[in-house]
Amino acid sequence: MAHAFTDSTKTFYSNKNIFFVVALSATYLALSYLLIGFRPEQAFLVLLFAVLYFASGISRKFIIAFSVFIIYWIIFDWMKAFPNYRYSQVHISDLYLAEKKLFGISYLGNKITPNEYWLRNGNTFLDVLAGIFYLTWVPVPLLFAVYLFFKKREQFFYFSLTFFMVNIIGFVIYYAFPAAPPWYVQQHGFVFHAATPGSTAGLSKFDHFFKAGVFSAIYAKSSNVFAAMPSLHSSYPVIVMYYGLKNKLGPVNILFAAIMPGIWFSAVYASHHYVLDVLVGIACAITGISLFRLLAQYSKAVQNLISKLVALTS
Repeated sequence: MAHAFTDSTKTFYSNKNIFFVVALSATYLALSYLLIGFRPEQAFLVLLFAVLYFASGISRKFIIAFSVFIIYWIIFDWMKAFPNYRYSQVHISDLYLAEKKLFGISYLGNKITPNEYWLRNGNTFLDVLAGIFYLTWVPVPLLFAVYLFFKKREQFFYFSLTFFMVNIIGFVIYYAFPAAPPWYVQQHGFVFHAATPGSTAGLSKFDHFFKAGVFSAIYAKSSNVFAAMPSLHSSYPVIVMYYGLKNKLGPVNILFAAIMPGIWFSAVYASHHYVLDVLVGIACAITGISLFRLLAQYSKAVQNLISKLVALTS
């Protein structure tokens, strides 16, 4: 038994595994440095991956499975090196006017956008509520993914790969249709200014109320402010809701059902997105979910991929 344990330990910490982690980490850090420069969170990601890879058998399976989300984060981060406004015209006034025409609100004799209405008619309760809802857009999908990983491994990969596909669809639209968010028009008008820094916009009221820099820290690291269309914030709760219903989570789905419109409203209330952005984000989620369902049903390659991923992490 002792001999078997020793052999197993040697295999777990084999030179091959150590080389794999070192080579992968070095490649990631080198490419990140060349593309966007070194940042502390890159080192944290490398350390986290290494620790979980070598901590235990289950933690290794966990980090391998969650590599889908890591790849998404890396792609999003590296997008800073390729601003979408370099490749297509940024839509500012046309998007604003379309929003006003389709969803404009009559207010004091003028027609204004929903963002402008809430900018003038917000209150502390809604400021705090919007901030709370907006903070859920990352933790809820990730916590749901953790649950699926431990309880329904195959469904975890359906969920994570759908999540990845929806994001890729969104990224394609970012580059095909660069779009300024509502707060940009409020702060800069219709004049295009390249490399405009991110803004907390209406979410600054949440930071101010709690005397914390939660959202200012998040939006200081924005990959590109001209990526308002679609609102992927609005896509994620749709994916979670779909897989929550699919997996019959019962009362938990009531929470998901409340968070979903809460995030949609908060995106508009805080002037981070137009209603149009939210609708396109929802459409992206529905498209990604439907497309992946078809691939999983009819593509042998996708079926084999999921089977191999489940086997690798079981």
